[in-house]
Amino acid sequence: MTHEPALAGLRVLDFSRVLAGPYASMHLADLGADVLKVEHPARGDDTRTYGPPFVDGVSTYFLSVNRGKRSVALDLKRPEDRDRALALADRADVVLENFRPGVMDRLGLGAYALRARNPGLVYCTIRAFIDPDDPRPGYDLMMQALSGVPSVTGPEGTPPAKCGASIADLASGMNAVQGILAALLRRGRTGRGAHVVVSIMEAQRSLLTYHAGAWLNAGVAAPRLGNGHRSIHPFCVYPASEGHLALCIGNDALWACFCAALGEPGWAADPRFVRNIDRVHHRDAVDALLAPRFAQDTARAWADRLLDAGVPAAPMLTVPEALNGVETVTHPHPTTGAPVHSLPIPMRLDGVRPVAARPPAALGADTAEALADWLDDPPAR
Repeated sequence: MTHEPALAGLRVLDFSRVLAGPYASMHLADLGADVLKVEHPARGDDTRTYGPPFVDGVSTYFLSVNRGKRSVALDLKRPEDRDRALALADRADVVLENFRPGVMDRLGLGAYALRARNPGLVYCTIRAFIDPDDPRPGYDLMMQALSGVPSVTGPEGTPPAKCGASIADLASGMNAVQGILAALLRRGRTGRGAHVVVSIMEAQRSLLTYHAGAWLNAGVAAPRLGNGHRSIHPFCVYPASEGHLALCIGNDALWACFCAALGEPGWAADPRFVRNIDRVHHRDAVDALLAPRFAQDTARAWADRLLDAGVPAAPMLTVPEALNGVETVTHPHPTTGAPVHSLPIPMRLDGVRPVAARPPAALGADTAEALADWLDDPPAR
């Protein structure tokens, strides 16, 4: 059985750079869209220079989020290149950009101008703040800092800590894909395009979820608990004789199962521990029982034993350990042809993993081909 890509025939004109926008457009490319990545002829995407590490002179950062796209080199300050960009936008289904507010409007490539020419266009803007008059930039660390999330990250008594992954950029990239697909679905019913605006700040802040709910509804500010959970216990990480064990006792039935697996059924009947709320209030007493026990064996051994008993647990892995043996996407290097590996998008459609066929492109490598492909067709209307 053959599977046509979900977004086959969809044209995406991608002016974005760095991470949030390119992550979004890579998802669209994996789903089958024809993505033209517009880059400055001299500099290209900023991430082409992010490193080390580099592989044969190409940044691994750039390679990780730019497969499936054709690189089109255009200097948008040159009238002839701006005209080419306008002509491409006339034939696009989706335009994606993450410049500071006002930049695309000054270039004549803003949402209002392009949608006036192409009413069915879905124009997606990713920007730092929802207010278009806010001039502040939107780098991931800055967005994390302003979101409040680092204030609940890290061990008690230590400074706020950012997430090791660029979650503000990645969350806003996923939100952009969601907004674009919703707008395309509506366009299928109405023929009308849309201007989708995704705020990196709002994307990051949305991750507060129950932390926000605790403050907004109960006036309770979340403390920093390291690897613990403020509302569930034990739902945390314990040191083992080797490594660290993540233990997830998400309800009272699991607590009873866990106690039986440890050969301590009496703990499940202890009035301090019967209900989750009791265990949260007696967190220190629970830890005093469990910490010495887990120190007697390795994290992997404990995880295996507990999982066999139906108790959710896992060793805390390093990045190399987490990537050992996992499914990856392999493409040729843009200049040497050597294999380059990246992670696939986290979904399957009818059991098939959507993966774009094109490798990450060398700067401007597809300009002539892409212009010919798109501009030989009549404009979308």
